Amino acid sequence: MHEIISQPWHWSVSGLAIAAVMFLLLYAGKEFGVSSNLRTMCTIAGAGKRYDFFDIDWRAQTWNLLFIAGAVIGGFLAFYFFPSPHPVQLSSQTVDYLQAVGIAAPGPAGTPWSYVPVELFAVDRIFTLRGFLVLVVGGFLIGFGTRWAGGCTSGHAISGLANLQLPSLLAVIGFFIGGLVMSWLVLPLILQF
Repeated sequence: MHEIISQPWHWSVSGLAIAAVMFLLLYAGKEFGVSSNLRTMCTIAGAGKRYDFFDIDWRAQTWNLLFIAGAVIGGFLAFYFFPSPHPVQLSSQTVDYLQAVGIAAPGPAGTPWSYVPVELFAVDRIFTLRGFLVLVVGGFLIGFGTRWAGGCTSGHAISGLANLQLPSLLAVIGFFIGGLVMSWLVLPLILQF
């Protein structure tokens, strides 16, 4: 029997695919963004009857809902049917920093903990103060920030920058600053609980 050697695809393959999708969206007059799907789902559930923000034609966003469904299905297939035999590649400086703030190195390849830290996302940790802060407060802040910025990281960083929109550039700069503050200042505090 032949041994299958798995190699990750080169990053340029994803880059070219994203660029092709952006050109197609620009040609079709559409914008890419993941957070707009929540608005669409709320509209489908009837929120447009109570709030004008949700009073949109959700059928025009069917393509975006299919994109999200494909992302979820693709993630499921990649994890359960096409897992990489290699652990997540992190630099030694990153591993040292994570261990210094209380997060162990990624687990073995093919386990859920090879992608997310067990110290934050294990089922038994969800109902702790730390779990509450990470999931509920963090989720609220992400939702609020997405609404306030007029879109999410993928919408601004991919679609907005491709359209040369100055607000998207400012939003992306803000996302990076927020990520740095979270990683270096807030996360170590959360991990102390």
